[in-house]
Amino acid sequence: MKTRPHRCRAPGPAARPGSANQDPALLVGYGRQQPESKEARVEGMAQQLRGDNVRFTIYDLTVGEPVPAGVVTLLPDHSVRTAEYVIMLAPEARGRGLGTAATRLALDYAFHVSNLRMVWLKVLAPNQAAIRAYEKADFHVAGRLREAGYWLGKTCDEIIMDSLASDFAGQSVVPGR
Repeated sequence: MKTRPHRCRAPGPAARPGSANQDPALLVGYGRQQPESKEARVEGMAQQLRGDNVRFTIYDLTVGEPVPAGVVTLLPDHSVRTAEYVIMLAPEARGRGLGTAATRLALDYAFHVSNLRMVWLKVLAPNQAAIRAYEKADFHVAGRLREAGYWLGKTCDEIIMDSLASDFAGQSVVPGR
């Protein structure tokens, strides 16, 4: 699995209606109650691309030709050298370690290239598969927002996780680091 910087003008595969962002499991994982319209998703993607975000496309290299499998985004706050982390994986890419590998690469980039000191995320508490993947990638539970989200129509807690540059156990894949 490799990632490469992704800045485009048109929405990529993960932004198309009917793809990963319309998958019921992803909607549940983000606590959303309904799919986004094509227009809302395209406008959301355009707004993100106008900003200062760092976006990578995740490619699955296990199936011959590289196939886009998802998107990783870092939403930096340069004034305090932190970033929020967001990942979306296509349904067929889940459960195979791609998310963990992409997350470790994003942290490597954040800490060794962007010189960030902390990366954080929010995940719904019932999403145990995501929490395990984040922990494998070097995120740690930092706190809990009680009843801040929805999972299958019921309120649930959101878990806040973070990873610090000073704790990042990963060997950098960035040449010369």
